[in-house]
Amino acid sequence: MTALANDVSLSEGVANAIAASRDRLLSLQHPDGYWWAKLESNVTITSEIVLLHKIWGTESRVPLDKMKNYLLREQRSHGGWELFYDDGGEISTSVEAYMALRLLGVSADDPALVRARAFILARGGVSKTRVFTKMNLALIGCYDWRGLPILPPWIMLLPKWSPFTIYDISSWARGSTVPLVVVFDKRPAYDVSPKISLEELYVEGYENARFRLPGGTQPIDGAFLALDRVLRLMQDANVVPFRKRSLEAARRWFLDRQEETGDWAGIIPAMVNSLLALRVLGYDKNDPAVARGLDSIDRFGVEDGDCYWVQPSISVVWDTALVIRALVDAGVRPDHPALVGGAEWLISKQILRGGDWQWRSEGEPGGWAFEFWNDCYPDVDDSAAVVMALHDVTLPDNGRKRGTILRAARWIDSMQSRPGGWGAYDVDNDKAWLNRLPYADLRAMIDPNTADLTAHVLEMHLHCETVGDHRSFDRGVRFLLAEQEADGSWFGRWGVNYLNGTGSALVTLSLLPAKPEYSRALDRGVAWLQRVQNDDGGWGETPRSYDDPAVKANGPSTPSQTAWALQGLIACYDRLDDSARLSLERGIAFLVERQLPDGGWDEPEFTGTGFPGHFYLNYNLYREHYPLSALGRYARLTSA
Repeated sequence: MTALANDVSLSEGVANAIAASRDRLLSLQHPDGYWWAKLESNVTITSEIVLLHKIWGTESRVPLDKMKNYLLREQRSHGGWELFYDDGGEISTSVEAYMALRLLGVSADDPALVRARAFILARGGVSKTRVFTKMNLALIGCYDWRGLPILPPWIMLLPKWSPFTIYDISSWARGSTVPLVVVFDKRPAYDVSPKISLEELYVEGYENARFRLPGGTQPIDGAFLALDRVLRLMQDANVVPFRKRSLEAARRWFLDRQEETGDWAGIIPAMVNSLLALRVLGYDKNDPAVARGLDSIDRFGVEDGDCYWVQPSISVVWDTALVIRALVDAGVRPDHPALVGGAEWLISKQILRGGDWQWRSEGEPGGWAFEFWNDCYPDVDDSAAVVMALHDVTLPDNGRKRGTILRAARWIDSMQSRPGGWGAYDVDNDKAWLNRLPYADLRAMIDPNTADLTAHVLEMHLHCETVGDHRSFDRGVRFLLAEQEADGSWFGRWGVNYLNGTGSALVTLSLLPAKPEYSRALDRGVAWLQRVQNDDGGWGETPRSYDDPAVKANGPSTPSQTAWALQGLIACYDRLDDSARLSLERGIAFLVERQLPDGGWDEPEFTGTGFPGHFYLNYNLYREHYPLSALGRYARLTSA
């Protein structure tokens, strides 16, 4: 048995670590029953809130000095701001932070901005930034709308049988894009105080900048650029078919989807863009829709000492479900009051009304969203996690609980796509050509089937005995097997990255009855995990693997990613040889040795994924509940 540095046996170390982590998580529960921790992203979210308040003239709602402190705190020694932890800085993120600091009154001659400007210019300046950064600059006259793609308003009126409708783009893109139909049509440039130009961020000089769309690398890119030129000529000539009707359809669409609390789609981009559209349409800041929207954004704010920043979303349902599962894994009895309270809260959040997902699904509502309020957009992954959490808890009315579970499982099944897998929010949302649109430089316009999410759905069915249509289930298994990479790993869309996908797939496939094809897949996955284990016993991977698979599972060891790998190995324990079992013990020892005195773990790295290649997340509870799950499952396994 592996020994720890302080000569405590591994089994004793695991028991102590479980107790400390369990007690810590129980202490973090909210009185209403849920668990939730701050969700961090890059500084563009806060920067865009600064811009929004400047445009609306509502700066008094937020502590501007603390927002400035936050942006300055997040600047790195190289002068730029990061997309994810320790990435060396990213140009669009840095331009937006620079813009926000100028709007907050920081002089261009301030040493922090001098360093930032050098960083930005060395990487090509404003002209090399993404579409949304350029749009934000254009809103205050710091970029020319000619350099942005046309977003024709008549897309709102396209019928279901047409090659494209707004429901063919992902839910997150839809909620953010429909209000921009209004903004891009009007192309406003607002006077704000202080007035800034940002001409100092153009390598070529503002007067020499070429405000046009960049060329692409594929034939379809040229076709889309030609189409954009035609649409631009039409817009400049004020020849826009059904313009008035289309803009009214867009306005009705996003207002119909505003929650009573003021939220739109549960994410800041949709909320900010909807408020921008209302500003363009001439709404007053005291209008109920605007007031509720501004209130909702305020609820995403975090006051952190002398800093203030804004979360991209609020992960409360996801956090609660995963913490419950971790506590059960750690041996907390299923009728513990904390678990009962959490489960009852989750049941109260089940969404029993329709939403955008009904465009291609005839299922009965029954899913959960990620956030406190987001009834239009329940998602498959949260719903599967909640179902498994509820299954593991004993409630006073278990009949009601079972009914909730079965209704959710039926809804999840109704969201299966043609290839056999599941996407997050929609069915068959997979028109990859949409990612080549000039507007779509984030390459996040669709929500296709993914291996990690499909694995979670299949795990739910096996864990909770909710398999309904066995043919549908078998299609899902075939999809998951087909997604295994040549080296034995699986891609992870929603967590960074192959470590997440591989751990999830191994957990699921290990629950299936033995078949040769399953055994081969499991053995290859285990062998891959062994090969990529770090010398310190842990596992790690940076978001760079989304852009370059050659660096998959290459990164400093982190608690959450180590836990994902360990969950996969633990699930395959009966088939591990001596070397694989040693890998497992080394990983467990890594978690035990790096636990902090308060029972938690340190993890500054971003291990959550929003948009691969473009937007990443630091879930502050990942470092807590995933290690506890792994340690709890290991303890149960080795004590049997």
